[in-house]
Amino acid sequence: MTDDELDRLLSHLESDRTERKASAANSDRIRQAICAFANDMPNHDEPGVLFIGVNDNGSCANLGISDELLRTLADMRSDGNIVPLPSLTVQRKTLNGCEMAVIVVHPSDYPPVRYKGQVWIRVGPRRATATVDEERRLSEKRRAKDLPFDVRPIASATIHDLDLDLFERNYRPASVAQEVIEQNDRPPEQQLSSLRFATTDSPPIPTAVGIITVGKSPADLVPGAYVQFLRIDGKQLSDPIADQKECHGPLPELLGELDTILKANIRIATDIKTTSTEQKSPDYPLEALQQYVRNAVMHRNYESSNAPTRITWFLDRVEIQSPGGPFGQVTPENFGEPGVTDYRNPNIAEAMKNLGYVQRFGVGLQVAHKALQENGNPDPELRAEDNHVLVVVKSKGTA
Repeated sequence: MTDDELDRLLSHLESDRTERKASAANSDRIRQAICAFANDMPNHDEPGVLFIGVNDNGSCANLGISDELLRTLADMRSDGNIVPLPSLTVQRKTLNGCEMAVIVVHPSDYPPVRYKGQVWIRVGPRRATATVDEERRLSEKRRAKDLPFDVRPIASATIHDLDLDLFERNYRPASVAQEVIEQNDRPPEQQLSSLRFATTDSPPIPTAVGIITVGKSPADLVPGAYVQFLRIDGKQLSDPIADQKECHGPLPELLGELDTILKANIRIATDIKTTSTEQKSPDYPLEALQQYVRNAVMHRNYESSNAPTRITWFLDRVEIQSPGGPFGQVTPENFGEPGVTDYRNPNIAEAMKNLGYVQRFGVGLQVAHKALQENGNPDPELRAEDNHVLVVVKSKGTA
């Protein structure tokens, strides 16, 4: 947005596209405002703006705008509290002689957006939590958008292909605030639609993220939605197979099973000679493998590839292959660089965050690299091609 556009919004005290904060002390209210602007309940189809360092009456609060403050505000996008990820920019601006931080929030393509399980909207110049009817209207806004594959309907699926017990017992409590659940008297179809697991049609049609997350048999309807594990008793694919398994099921079961497999295959050496206390040393740090596998499941191409995500465990390395190359602003040249992220499947990313398999967005590779360094493993090899991404993790002690 231009400075003239920002100046006009700043001077309009009753606009439902602006909010002013004298400071950033109350981060909850800032995140609520980001969520509300992303939902764009008034349907302006234009950005909403938060001015940090400005009083309610539009006067300057004389807040010092440091680089640390700007980083803190920018981190609100990807800290995992607002899902799906909002699209926003954070800048230092001087308007009418007042230095301030400006957060420009663009309307989401796939509302409703939630902050800590609650849907926030703008009602005139104030924020409010959405009613059941307002959530339904936000869900219906998705119809006119060019949506990512993970939130498109699966034409051959019906509501009976979703495990409603798993949804109510496992996913809904993890993604919706308890007070909202207690007040919720909507039928399951509307609840599924609100979380983008089904369309608002009558009858509703499950979406890809609904099938992948709580489907009874996801790979029957999204053919690549499973993981193939292969353990090789050697260093080449032609060597004998020690173990193999295909991991199927909805995300909570699939990711839990993968954790079990990783733990079972890590070998831990015990050193009782070189130190006075027993030292245990795994050949791979579990946290690193978890991050790489979860990233592969999250970012893979479910739309045009029927190949599974693959984990191949050799004697000297583990290879994790994800169908589909880099997406969006991520390219083969910048793949793996800190701060360069994009999401082919933003709604699957949200589901994994809600289930507790992602702590915050955009840092998984860095967390994995750090775990490898601390464990004494060599740096991983990251190979990003047009049609797949391959991560090669070498065993501890391997040159």
